[in-house]
Amino acid sequence: MNFLNEVAQHYPDAVSLAAGRPYEEYFDVAALHRWLDRFHRHLVQEQGLGPEQARRTLLQYGRTKGIVHHLVARNLAVDEGITADPEAVVVTVGCQEAMFLVLRALRTDPRDVLLAVAPTYVGLTGAARLVDLPVRPVAGGPAGVDLADLAEQVRRARAEGLRPRACYVMPDFANPSGVSMDTAHRRRLLESAAEAELLLIEDNPYGLFPARDGERPPTLKALDTDRRVVYLGSFAKSVLPGARVGYVLADQRVAAPDGSVGLLADHLAKIKSMVTVNTSPIAQAVIGGRLLEHDCSLAGANTRERAAYARNLRHLLDGLARRFPPERFPGVSWTAPAGGFFVVVTVPFGVDDALLHRSAREYGVLWTPMAHFYDDGAVVNALRLSISAVSPAQIDLGLDRLAKLVADEVAALVGGGAGQPR
Repeated sequence: MNFLNEVAQHYPDAVSLAAGRPYEEYFDVAALHRWLDRFHRHLVQEQGLGPEQARRTLLQYGRTKGIVHHLVARNLAVDEGITADPEAVVVTVGCQEAMFLVLRALRTDPRDVLLAVAPTYVGLTGAARLVDLPVRPVAGGPAGVDLADLAEQVRRARAEGLRPRACYVMPDFANPSGVSMDTAHRRRLLESAAEAELLLIEDNPYGLFPARDGERPPTLKALDTDRRVVYLGSFAKSVLPGARVGYVLADQRVAAPDGSVGLLADHLAKIKSMVTVNTSPIAQAVIGGRLLEHDCSLAGANTRERAAYARNLRHLLDGLARRFPPERFPGVSWTAPAGGFFVVVTVPFGVDDALLHRSAREYGVLWTPMAHFYDDGAVVNALRLSISAVSPAQIDLGLDRLAKLVADEVAALVGGGAGQPR
């Protein structure tokens, strides 16, 4: 992520189809004051806090688990059909902290390993490195996760004397693949996890953004009947990235070192108290006010954003089809996700960081090499495009520049000069 930011800073005039930032057109500074005031009124009028206590709640160090945990639980019930005990929710500094806390809690023995569907979000593998938790890939594919390979990876790890603790999955419009799981496959994944005695870490930053109308499939957590799923959520895409507020729903019962049994959320809160102490109450209040303004439904609150992402996704897919006809580019193909932010383009040559630098410098377009989402260092003939932070006009300009790059690379490949890492 730092690498992409550095490249973007070096080439500010390049069109960025790399960044997964949310759409900025609807950002409104005035709304921050409105949301903050709405949450303050909630504390006084609905929670019964006195003026001094309400002021302290907003401006003083706060509760480690958070001050909007009850609103997060209501949001999960309204938008996702998840029944959540508010005490099982820990409000975090972005979803990245939630991810770190869960991995830190899981890593209790040098034999512990984590499984993750490949290609995998780089924030997950980065957090795992910080806690010295090796990540073993599980094959993805068009269904979202290969259940036979999941079982094989669990068997293989245990045969090596290792302890597979959990499998990280992103069932809705995954980053980077864009792939989603259907409901039947989600149920089979839960059954497979139960058979393997394995937790599932469900990350869901994009679930509110299907490109077509219709009922969204239930989350794994909504289908979870035996507390098999630890659920990670974020308000970065659905409310405001600058607030840096996420959460984890961890309702599993776990044993403490003293032999007592409590919520996993309580254990995560203890870890958090040593990392960030608490999540900014002011940032939480902004998120809380937005939730209250929409009766805790962010599905309804994001109608404009969802329409913009759907428009951009259609525009990108149509643009790829126009610029890369199969008769001229037989080695070029791309995914067609049903929503979310990302499309993966496969090309007949190696894609690496050096090519990205050249793309930015000579062609004026940024994208993300897919090799960053695999942990084996191998060259990958694919790149990720993002539709979230650009306009249709920028998409057209970026695709025109990308088409020129691909055409030149293919021509060099035919001439014997491309296809190798630069």
